[in-house]
Amino acid sequence: MLPESVAENSTALAINHQMPGAIVDAVNAADGPVLYIDPVQIVPVCRFLKDTVGFEQVIGITGVDWWPRAPRFEVVYLLRSYRHNQRLRMSVRLGEREEIDSVTSVWLGANWYEREAFDLFGIVFRNHPNLERIMMPADWEGHPLRKDYPVHGHKYSYRDE
Repeated sequence: MLPESVAENSTALAINHQMPGAIVDAVNAADGPVLYIDPVQIVPVCRFLKDTVGFEQVIGITGVDWWPRAPRFEVVYLLRSYRHNQRLRMSVRLGEREEIDSVTSVWLGANWYEREAFDLFGIVFRNHPNLERIMMPADWEGHPLRKDYPVHGHKYSYRDE
């Protein structure tokens, strides 16, 4: 059942008609609705939004760490439709050790955004073509944007470089 807060939103109605149950929650924010998507449905929802609804571009993917709350993480997807002059924010809630499918098969531009979320939050994107660190050194321990990361970071020596 579609949440009442987006019962009249055309994009939410289209998703709900095509994939009932894919939207698990929704809220109205200052910049428009935020659709919470079932993690298992993220790739089909994104494919539908690109191919049918007209969201041509992913303009950002990031993470949010809600520690110590459970589920701990949110993966936030920011989409843009130039054809319809619309933006859409979707979010997926994930537990500490849960993984999510990569949307690089839908938008190639998701590649670096997902790598950044992996590097800084430790969110794993299954089927990503090159999921490795993008900002921190390859041998870095931990994920600096997690709320339980040490405030002063880990001790690291740059003298040997």
